[in-house]
Amino acid sequence: MRWRTLLLQYCFLLITFLLTALEAVPIDIDKTKVQNIHPVESAKIESPDTGLYYDEYLKQVIDVLETDKHFREKLQKADIEEIKSGRLSKELDLVSHHVRTKLDELKRQEVGRLRMLIKAKLDSIQDIGMDHQALLKQFDHLNHLNPDKFESTDLDMLIKAATSDLEHYDKTRHEEFKKYEMMKEHERREYLKTLSEEKRKEEESKFQEMKKKHENHPKVNHPGSKDQLKEVWEETDGLDPNDFDPKTFFKLHDVNSDGFLDEQELEALFTKELEKVYDPKNEEDDMVEMEEERLRMREHVMNEVDTNKDRLVTLEEFLKATEKKEFLEPDSWETLDQQQFFTEEELKEYENIIALQENELKKKADELQKQKEELQRQHDQLEAQKLEYHQVIQQMEQKKLQQGIPPSGPAGELKFEPHI
Repeated sequence: MRWRTLLLQYCFLLITFLLTALEAVPIDIDKTKVQNIHPVESAKIESPDTGLYYDEYLKQVIDVLETDKHFREKLQKADIEEIKSGRLSKELDLVSHHVRTKLDELKRQEVGRLRMLIKAKLDSIQDIGMDHQALLKQFDHLNHLNPDKFESTDLDMLIKAATSDLEHYDKTRHEEFKKYEMMKEHERREYLKTLSEEKRKEEESKFQEMKKKHENHPKVNHPGSKDQLKEVWEETDGLDPNDFDPKTFFKLHDVNSDGFLDEQELEALFTKELEKVYDPKNEEDDMVEMEEERLRMREHVMNEVDTNKDRLVTLEEFLKATEKKEFLEPDSWETLDQQQFFTEEELKEYENIIALQENELKKKADELQKQKEELQRQHDQLEAQKLEYHQVIQQMEQKKLQQGIPPSGPAGELKFEPHI
């Protein structure tokens, strides 16, 4: 399982209906050269987590819309710009009543989920009197003004929000990776401070040794180059490198036969290259860095091949890329171990942020400890008062008995014992 799924099959969201609505354009394969090719079953491939906070809602809306024949037909004829611009959203008015009812139900569930999140957040900061309806405005993937009905506006907002979020997803992922590397270095340095001078030198020596060991790996082919693809052709597909054919290669690695190489299918092509550098059994190899390497490889190939920037590679785009000089004579590929992720200034700034956060957490912890102590004091005081009260009651009862007065009941009523 990857550190975090980076594969966004939805593309510009609703375009993914094509995964099941359309059949791939047949590509002829020379069966005298390619053997043991098994057709991929037509079963629907489960879409990966997009990483969006409304991922489940997005998938459910898509699944429901897929059940409407009219909407599917319109989608098959629509281009990406129609989907992104929101023109396709107007077709929602023509879907069946059953589909609209199901969409209404999904929206109510999503609004309810968001309200619960808001409430949990407000409860955590002990805030009261906030307008939940106003707070719903921060979520731009649905129309909060009508929480009970799923309208064309909702579909339009969902498409535009997810499109924007997915376009910024890789950038966010890189920023998270940079923070990860800075935290790793920060923790390493903090650990060194706890050691004696002799132990510290041993740890530094071990660190440099592991670093050199990690950097000592076979040459990594340039992602998307002929050498890289031929290596996959030979070692993964088990075919003769002299028979390498880009058209056949595309067909082989279009796993779901939808006529595109999506981000998931592209990233799978880099596994052999990544295995040259990373081994989960080796202490010096960081699997988080491996996934960052995979992401950068995929981004590079997409930038070179995906000419219309729809996050999908068509056969035409793929074949055109193989005609470029860069495909035959690529530049060398710099792996992460040859790059610097951050400067000393950036690390110091990050450490200052960590220090501020730790101080804030310490203050909150101290406040909670004081509250706990105060509650304990009040509890002890109440217990003491309760004990004192019971002692007074017992003394009063004893005096009554001494004076021949019947004892009181639980509610203070007199108890009369019958004379026999």
